[in-house]
Amino acid sequence: MKSYKHLFSRALAASPGRIHFAAHSHHLWPDASYEGHMQAWEDAATLADRKWDKIFGEVIPRAQANVAADLRLPDPRTIGFAPNTHELLMRIFSARKPGKLDVLTTDGEFHSFRRQAQRWEEEGWISRRVVPCEPFETFGERFLAAMREKQPDIAFLSHVMFRSGLRFDGAEELASYASPDGTWIALDLYHSFMAMPCDFSAVADRLFLLGGGYKYAMAGEGAGFIHAPPGYAERPSFTGWFADFGAMEKKQGEVAYSEDGGRFLGATYDSTGLYRFNAVQAMLMEQALDTAAISARAATLRAMMDDAIASGEAGATLRTAEVLHPNATGHQPRFLSLRHPNATAWKSSLMSANVITDARDDILRIGFGLYQDQADVPAFCDAAKKALG
Repeated sequence: MKSYKHLFSRALAASPGRIHFAAHSHHLWPDASYEGHMQAWEDAATLADRKWDKIFGEVIPRAQANVAADLRLPDPRTIGFAPNTHELLMRIFSARKPGKLDVLTTDGEFHSFRRQAQRWEEEGWISRRVVPCEPFETFGERFLAAMREKQPDIAFLSHVMFRSGLRFDGAEELASYASPDGTWIALDLYHSFMAMPCDFSAVADRLFLLGGGYKYAMAGEGAGFIHAPPGYAERPSFTGWFADFGAMEKKQGEVAYSEDGGRFLGATYDSTGLYRFNAVQAMLMEQALDTAAISARAATLRAMMDDAIASGEAGATLRTAEVLHPNATGHQPRFLSLRHPNATAWKSSLMSANVITDARDDILRIGFGLYQDQADVPAFCDAAKKALG
């Protein structure tokens, strides 16, 4: 297995001895992201007020093309950006007709959506129908059955669930229920974008897609994106002046919107996340690394870790956990989920030993990134055995 540690020299040197297995949570930043970040500063200093011409004329179109290429989207212009996906989620919901919305979702969504939806429900703005993720083997079938039973105003679910790694494979049937004046459907791609090969070309005309640069894209914060299908949510009421950027110097009258993904833009924000994202994408192209290659590499490390935990190589303690395998076939998530009541305590003990994982309730997650080699798996196991027993 070829090593790519040299691409992460700054992050690895910043904490010698750290054993980092949380690429699914906070991916270590490659050196290229530093160069992109510095370019943003240089452009601000050199171009000053004119920097927005470059951002809208070069930086955003390049980032749109990079996202569209990875997801196999036919038109990069359907992509819009924001500091985070929560802001984009708010715009989707703000574009619906007035009145209480029927929302179909799951019990496996990240806290950002779960918290916001629950708060809206408290106010009486939405009603939720929640499909349980477990049993995993029937989840897709049960979610689609709920769609057939009663088509919601908005369906929101993760392509890959953040706790278990459960993958939803019914995008094409799901898209068949979507229409501009009927059901809107949003897939959260935070744990599939650049984590596994994705092809949404067949459903790009009917599904909203949300994702960002923070995790597997290795770009850090500030690069949330939306793919907005044409004809859907044409006038978000939660809007900012960037959504009609070209009209800035014209006489202000009606509230106009871009016809492409720009209609989901907000207002002035820090664009360095997009600089970092583009710089990392350029690095990957130079190294001939695409998502499929990185995913295959991570799958090898994931299988090694899975076997090591099962055999007791990582200690007796981790062996007592239930290792979740929600997807029988196909692309696997870029992390292992270990279920045990002591998951958060294990995470804290590992953290004290400078072994970085993360925990969500009773799930300990061990993630895999491009900066790891095969030797890092036994290193993790030795450290885990010492820290946990």
